[in-house]
Amino acid sequence: MSWAAHEFENYFIQKHAKVRMSFLAVALGALLPDLLTKGFVYGYQFGDVKIGGGDPIQFHRGWPGAGFTHSILFGVVVATAVLAITRSRGWALGLLVGHVAHVVTDVNDTAGTMLFFPFSLENISTGMWRHAAVLGRYGDAAAYYSSPGGIWDMCWLVVVLLFARQTLRASYFREVVVPADPRVWGWIHRTFHLPERGLLALYRGLMFYGGCRIVAWTLYARFQTDTPWDMSWGGPSFVERVDLSPSSLGEAVWSVAVGAAGLVLLLLVAWKVLIRRLWDRGYDPPAVNVDSVLADDTRSAHAPR
Repeated sequence: MSWAAHEFENYFIQKHAKVRMSFLAVALGALLPDLLTKGFVYGYQFGDVKIGGGDPIQFHRGWPGAGFTHSILFGVVVATAVLAITRSRGWALGLLVGHVAHVVTDVNDTAGTMLFFPFSLENISTGMWRHAAVLGRYGDAAAYYSSPGGIWDMCWLVVVLLFARQTLRASYFREVVVPADPRVWGWIHRTFHLPERGLLALYRGLMFYGGCRIVAWTLYARFQTDTPWDMSWGGPSFVERVDLSPSSLGEAVWSVAVGAAGLVLLLLVAWKVLIRRLWDRGYDPPAVNVDSVLADDTRSAHAPR
C-alpha cells in the first residue's frame, strides 16, 4: 500500500489528464479501494473484542477477501453507477481515474493487486516493498517509511512540485478546478460558508496532508521506534514476506493474460450495451462565471492570484 502517494497523484492527474473531470472525484476515487476496508485490515478493538485484523493481507488484497476493491472492474462498476445516478461525466470519469491510479500504484508492494478480477485471481506485484499490515497500523507505517515505500512517496512529492506545481496556484484553482466541478464547489461554499480562500485551502489540503504524513511517520520510524532502515528492493527484511500468489511465473503470466483479455471483452460489451448510453445522456459542466459560483457578500476582494 502507499501512504501518501495517493494524495500526490491527484494533482499530477489533474494537470496531465487533458480532460475535464472533478478534482474532488479523483481524490475520492483514490480513496475508494480502501474506504470501507482499511479499518478492518488493522482491526477495531472494543474492550476484549477485536473485529478484523485476523489475516490482514489476505483480507486486504486476496480472494476470498476484499481484494476485489483493488481491481479495475470495481472502479468501472462504481463509476458507472455514479454516471447513471448523477449523469455527471466529470464525476464518473474522475472516480474511475482516481481509483485506477490507486490500484496500479499498489502493485508495488509484495501483496500486489488483482487488477483483472474476476477473470484472474493473480495478484500482480513488482515487490518493491513489503506489505506490513501484519504489524498493525503503527508498525506498518514504521516499516513503510523504513523501506523503498518511503522513497516512493517522496518521489511523488518531488514529481508534483517539479511537473505539476502550477496546480497549487490560486489562479489554477479558479480557472481550471472550479469550472470543472462548479456545482459541488459552489455547494461547499454556500453550505459551510467558506470564502474562496477557504476553498483554496481545502483544495491544497491533500498536498499538505500527504507532506505531513511523510514527515511525521518518517520521524516516528527513525526516533520513536528506531526501526531498521532497509532501502533494498523488497525491504524491509525484518517484515515477513507474504506472497498471495502460489503460481509459477508461467502460470501467473498466463492467468494475467487471460484475465486482461476477459476484462477487455467485458468492458467492450458493457460499453456498447450500457455505458455508452449513460455517457451520451450525461452532461459536462457548462461554462460558468467563477465569480457567480464563489460569490460571497462578506468578501471584499478575490483571493490573490
